Amino acid sequence: MTTASGGSFDDGAAAASLSLDELRRLRQRLQTTEDAVSYARRVAQTRLDLVRARIDDADRPVSDHLADVLARQLLSASGRPPRDTNVHAGEPLADELETLSTEHGFARLDSLSRAELEDLAEALGQFEQRVSSDRQQLFARIDALSADLVRRYRDGSADVDGLWADSDGDVTHG
Repeated sequence: MTTASGGSFDDGAAAASLSLDELRRLRQRLQTTEDAVSYARRVAQTRLDLVRARIDDADRPVSDHLADVLARQLLSASGRPPRDTNVHAGEPLADELETLSTEHGFARLDSLSRAELEDLAEALGQFEQRVSSDRQQLFARIDALSADLVRRYRDGSADVDGLWADSDGDVTHG
C-alpha cells in the first residue's frame, strides 16, 4: 500500500522489525503527515461546499454562504471542532490544492459560469476523494504501529520507564 507520505506499508509485521525508537519516530512522522493531509482535506471540503452553495444559489454572493459553510465545517459529524494542527505553508498537498483552486478560478466564484463552477466542483471533489483515501491509509499505518507499541509494552519487550526518557536515554521527571 502506498500512501500520501510516499512510503509503503503492508501490515503490522513490518513494524516488528523496527527498534522501539524507530517505531516511535515513524509513528510520529506519519502523524505529522496525517495532520497535513487532514488539513488539505478540510480546506478542500470547505471550498467544495462553497462552490456547491454557489451552484445551488447563484443569486446570493459567496460571502452570504460563507458563515453557513464554515459553521458546518467547524462542527464535524462528530459534533466536535477539528483538532488543531501544526501545518505550515509549503506542504505539498496544500500547494497542490492552491494550484488547483487558482487554475479553476476559485478566487472569482461570484463571476464563474455554472459550467465553470461545475468543473471546479469536479476537480475539488476528485482531490478530496484522493486525499481522503490517502488519509485512511495513513490511519491504517498509524494504527498498526500503535498496536505494535501496545503489544511491546504488554509483553514486556519495551520498558514503560522508557516513555519518560529523553533522546539520550536519561529519565526525566516533570
